[in-house]
Amino acid sequence: MVVVGGGHNGLAMSQRLADRGVDHVVLERGEVADSWRRQRWESFTLLTPNWQTRLPGHGYEGDDPDGFMTGEEVVGFIDDYALRVGAPVLTGVEVTAVRQDGGGYAVVTEDGVWSCRAVVLAGGACNLASIPECAHEVPAGITQVNPLEYRHPGQLPDGGVLVVGAAATGVQLAEEIHQSGRPVLLSVGEHVRMPRVYRGADIQQWMEAIGRLDERYTDVEEIAKARKVASPQLIGTPERRTLDLNRLSSLGVGLRGRLGGIRDGTAMFSGGLRNHCALADQKLGRLLDDVDEWIALHGLESEVGSAERFEPTRVERGVPLTLDLESGEVNTVVWATGFRPDLSWVELPVFGPRGELRHDGGVVIDAPGVYFMGATFLRRRASSFIHGSVDDSAELADHLVGHLAA
Repeated sequence: MVVVGGGHNGLAMSQRLADRGVDHVVLERGEVADSWRRQRWESFTLLTPNWQTRLPGHGYEGDDPDGFMTGEEVVGFIDDYALRVGAPVLTGVEVTAVRQDGGGYAVVTEDGVWSCRAVVLAGGACNLASIPECAHEVPAGITQVNPLEYRHPGQLPDGGVLVVGAAATGVQLAEEIHQSGRPVLLSVGEHVRMPRVYRGADIQQWMEAIGRLDERYTDVEEIAKARKVASPQLIGTPERRTLDLNRLSSLGVGLRGRLGGIRDGTAMFSGGLRNHCALADQKLGRLLDDVDEWIALHGLESEVGSAERFEPTRVERGVPLTLDLESGEVNTVVWATGFRPDLSWVELPVFGPRGELRHDGGVVIDAPGVYFMGATFLRRRASSFIHGSVDDSAELADHLVGHLAA
C-alpha cells in the first residue's frame, strides 16, 4: 500500500503499518517534513509545549519540556523520528494522481505508477491558504500575502497592514508586524480566546487533564461546524505569555469586525465585533469552570494556583465599519483566514458539492481502502496537533488492516 506524504502524519501511519506487518511505501514530493521546512514564518513556534510533542513510540527528550519548538526544531524532531523508525520514505517523488484501478488504486507519479489495495492521503490539511473571493477586489497597488508565503515583516512594504483573521496565526502576525513599526488593523470574526497558563500550568495540560482533547468526532452533534472552529489564540514563547485581543489593543493594534466584502476599493466590516468577543469570553469562562471543577473533584486546590477570571475583551464603541483601501492607510493585506488541503490530484468520486473530501473520521467515503489524515478534529479534538496523530494513526491503521483482510 501507499502513504502519500512524509510529514508527521504520514510517518505516524507508516510506523503503525510497520507494527502490523503491512508492506508499504511513503511517497514525499519534497523532503521529509517538507511543509514544516518551507511554509512557516521565521519566528514560528508550536502552539503546544514540548512535552506534548510526540509520535508513535517517540516523544520529546530534551531538557526544556515546557518550552515550544521552533519550525527548525520541529523539522529536526520529525527527521529524527523518520530515521529512528526506519520509515520506507521515497523523497522527491511527486504524486500526480490517484485513480481507481480494478479492485485497488493506481498512484501515479512522474517516475511511474504504484498499484496498491489501499492509500493514505497524509499530505497535510494546510497545503493551501483559504483566501476569500473578495481578495480579487483589493486594489492593484496593495500587496497581498498569506501565512504560507510570509516570512518576516521586512518583506512587506512600508505603511499600514490589514490582517484578516484572528485565530492563532492572525494574532501572532498582527503582533509581530506591529512591533516592526507598521500600523496594524486586525479584522476579527469568530475566535477562541485562551490563556497560555492557568492556575500555574499550561492550558494544554488542563485540556488533556479534563479530557477535552480526547473528545471524539462521534460525540459532537455538529462535527462539520466543529471542524471549522478557529485555532485558539495561543503563542509559544519562553515566558509562556498570553496573546489575546486585549494585549493587541494595548499595543495599539486597531480592531475591526469580520471582513464581509470589498466593494469599489472599500473594505466592509461586520458590526458584530462586540458579539464575537463576548461569545469568545463566555466560552473561555466555561472552559475555566470545567478546569476548576476537575481540580476540585481531584482535591488539588492546594497544589495549584488560585482560580481566576480574565478581563472581558475590550471593544471600543463606534468601531469603523469601512476602510478605504485606496486612501493609503493600508499598503498590505495579510490573509490569515485559514488553510485547506491540496487534493487536486485525487481523481476519485469522494468530494462533496463544495469540493470538500467526504470522510468518516478519516475513512474516505465511497472509496474503500482510502484514508485521510491531518484534518482538524479528524477523529478527536487533538487531531490538528502533532500528538493527535498518535491515536488517529492507530485507529485508522486497524481499520485499514481490516479492509485488507476482507
